Amino acid sequence: MLQKSTLEFLTQLKENNDRDWFAANKKAFETEQKFAKSFFTSVGEQLGKMDSIERVQIFRIYRDVRFSKDKAPYKNHFSVGFTRTKPMLRGGYYLHIEPGGSFVGGGFWEPNAADLNRIRKEFEMDDEEIRTIIADETFKKFFGELKGEELKTAPKGFDKTHPAIDLIRKKQYLLTRSFSDKEVLAPNFQEEVLATFKAMRPFFDYMSEVLSTDLNGESIY
Repeated sequence: MLQKSTLEFLTQLKENNDRDWFAANKKAFETEQKFAKSFFTSVGEQLGKMDSIERVQIFRIYRDVRFSKDKAPYKNHFSVGFTRTKPMLRGGYYLHIEPGGSFVGGGFWEPNAADLNRIRKEFEMDDEEIRTIIADETFKKFFGELKGEELKTAPKGFDKTHPAIDLIRKKQYLLTRSFSDKEVLAPNFQEEVLATFKAMRPFFDYMSEVLSTDLNGESIY
């Protein structure tokens, strides 16, 4: 289980996001980071029984402020990402722990140009399967809808009146499910995280098939 003290520390960090406070509370940070890492490791072990994971990344608390207007030196959350084994398995899982803002996410955050174009071309040719996936009751229960940043109009080379333009103009393809602090601290939170990851699989499996084949459905590997 995650600890109440972890959320309390992150709340205090948000209110005192400076190096002097952090230095004075370094031991508390290390304790709470240890709790979070232990939870993330446990989630990763269970996820590894459900899917093939090639990379686990527990993100550092330190922010890169070089190109940001916000110069706060620390993140006010703990987070971890799990990357599926490429090239045949695509998509990534993400867990974000933040007081009042915890969520489970997954999908395609920054697809490269070739992958993004391949996805768009698939939707241009046939959007029936993806429509079925995102209209499924389980999908809607966990995620509501497919999310992600999108262009205001059609990408270059695509018809802005195409029936699937709502999908084609997306730049990201993301799934998210939010959790309250009470849910995060509940004994069954890990099970809920894993159930949410499992609910992403039909979407991931479809997208993996798209990204490992050409428009004729022939494997590219």
